[in-house]
Amino acid sequence: MPVSPISRVALCALALAASAGAAQAAHAASAAAPAAQMADMLARAAPGADRKVLQLAAKAMTCALRRPELGVDPTRLSVIDYSRPSTEQRMWVFDLARQKLLFEEWVAHGRNSGGNQTEHFSNRDGSFMSSLGAFTARETYMGGNGYSLRLEGLEPGFNDHARDRAIVIHGAPYVNPTMARLQGRLGRSLGCPAVRLTVARPLIDSLRGGALVFAYYPDKEWLARSQLLGADCAASPG
Repeated sequence: MPVSPISRVALCALALAASAGAAQAAHAASAAAPAAQMADMLARAAPGADRKVLQLAAKAMTCALRRPELGVDPTRLSVIDYSRPSTEQRMWVFDLARQKLLFEEWVAHGRNSGGNQTEHFSNRDGSFMSSLGAFTARETYMGGNGYSLRLEGLEPGFNDHARDRAIVIHGAPYVNPTMARLQGRLGRSLGCPAVRLTVARPLIDSLRGGALVFAYYPDKEWLARSQLLGADCAASPG
């Protein structure tokens, strides 16, 4: 499938920005243009999403692509906006190469992260809370929740225990918008971003094998310390 003009420009800029001898100022300048282009495209594809959240997702994606060791696929991105209530659609999946929105969905949060509103986040096993930040979508498997997708956290201190915690995308019967309207919230997970059973398999298949999954909330500590949102996004995690 041919790469779109915007995607081509963005990917070329990212490749140049990743050159080993480039100075820090050149890194920042070259990343800004493709990130802005990507954010504009995301906003056109998903006008119902918060543009500021999309801008942060585009910045994180652009940064991640400059770090090939993260293994991020440049053509696929998912954004979860945990600042929205669970009764609203707050998960978007984009095909960047075709500049197309694939899914706009409801998504559950962890039972200890809040009721209808998500308020608390954790990287700790057994917390039953959702985690913030950027993840890469890795391999699929069949588990207790059926067809599921493992997530690998890219944000030290915020979500890098996701794999050990078995934080995965899976379908769940409690992700039911009709019931949510009656009870005032979606059902909740043990920390996983669970989705409707009817969309779980195609949504998972659209992300498996390297898509970036960006989970947002206006958490001051995460916004200040994220290595994918900071000024020098070339630094390795650690």
